[in-house]
Amino acid sequence: MDIRIRYSHKLILIILLGVIAGSGWLFLYLLRVQDYLGDSPAACVNCHVMGPYYATWQHSSHNRGTTCNDCHVPHENIAKKYFFKANDGVRHTYKFLTNTERQTIQAIPSSSEVIMNNCIRCHTQLNTEFVKTGRVDYMMTQVGEGKACWDCHRQVTHGGTNSLSSTPYALVPYPKSPVPEWLKKIMK
Repeated sequence: MDIRIRYSHKLILIILLGVIAGSGWLFLYLLRVQDYLGDSPAACVNCHVMGPYYATWQHSSHNRGTTCNDCHVPHENIAKKYFFKANDGVRHTYKFLTNTERQTIQAIPSSSEVIMNNCIRCHTQLNTEFVKTGRVDYMMTQVGEGKACWDCHRQVTHGGTNSLSSTPYALVPYPKSPVPEWLKKIMK
């Protein structure tokens, strides 16, 4: 039995691998994966359901010195940051592609913990002052203990509950479609 692969089979295999690799790169390009490698808040509105959150963040006091990543991803190390972003992105993509995203997005427990850690990280001095003056006890400033920051500060950053219908006329810099015009014409 001759186990050598014929030239035509090699060619078909190379073409097939090229199509698979090219399709993968196209899929990642259409998802705008490259935008998520940075910290720009404009990347968050690649998905239309994030529009209300972007719009309300723009009008909050947090837009002057923070980005979405300052609050919504861990800051212990770069590997943890990008692993969390990738995991979150895959979950969001799955929900979007299966049409199971909610009108009003709520943080899952792992995201809530990250957000709380970041509140404490950025506002350490304020938390320390509140503990010293007795306004808040120490347990309330610890992650998972007592109240979360947003229990009292619900309106901070995103202005309370948001949904696609809560900010219908918000000016949000939605990105243009990555699909070339010539391809759009062919698809019509």
